[in-house]
Amino acid sequence: MLDPVAPQLVVNSRSLYFSWLPADPGAVAALVPVGLRPRPDRQVFLNQYVVDDETQTSGFGAYSLTYLGVSLSGVDAPGGINAGGWWTHYVTSSPNVLAYAEARGAPASLGRTLIDVHRGTLVAETELDGVPVIRARCRVGETGHVVSSGHHRYFTRRHGKLVSSTYPYLAEPVTPFEIESVEFLEPEHPVYALRPANPLVVSWGFYSPRASFAYPGGLTTHHGEAGLPGELVGVSPRTGATGA
Repeated sequence: MLDPVAPQLVVNSRSLYFSWLPADPGAVAALVPVGLRPRPDRQVFLNQYVVDDETQTSGFGAYSLTYLGVSLSGVDAPGGINAGGWWTHYVTSSPNVLAYAEARGAPASLGRTLIDVHRGTLVAETELDGVPVIRARCRVGETGHVVSSGHHRYFTRRHGKLVSSTYPYLAEPVTPFEIESVEFLEPEHPVYALRPANPLVVSWGFYSPRASFAYPGGLTTHHGEAGLPGELVGVSPRTGATGA
């Protein structure tokens, strides 16, 4: 098992990352725990990415992953540009990544993410138990000389406590880029609560064939009020318990 205390680096993943306004804002808000506040527009985010080769990671190996969740108010990432996010679903093809993420509080499960680009059309699909549950279709161009960089902040819950980490990233987005459709394919699956409104309203997004990011080593406790300082905590590699 990977040590959840250890930071991890991923380079040059193929990543589709965007957000939308939901069909059922009330259902989305209900997924956010007490102590955190969803944005007034109940914005939902989705990242589907593929790491094709083990040489692109510091320890994860090759894998694919989809995470999605609810954008938050009052807990922005450093720089104040990107809103903090509450992970509601976290689907990975790697048992190693699964165990690492679970130890850090992520709502992780095994599944597969596929990204295919052909003649300017991208199709990204997330599978659980061999059944497609999310499918996004986009028009994509070529990468240019623009590099997008910054930080994201994601929240999880461990042993009844809200915790978060800040994730630095660099990405080379393509242009042009347009989301054509986002389908949630299984109405009986819990992820269906996050489906987009019709017509689709995309808030922001990009596709990058070269997106890099890091998982930091520590977690910070959250006291449930915006602006209050947190407490840096560790993660036990054996039990997943929070320590000083």
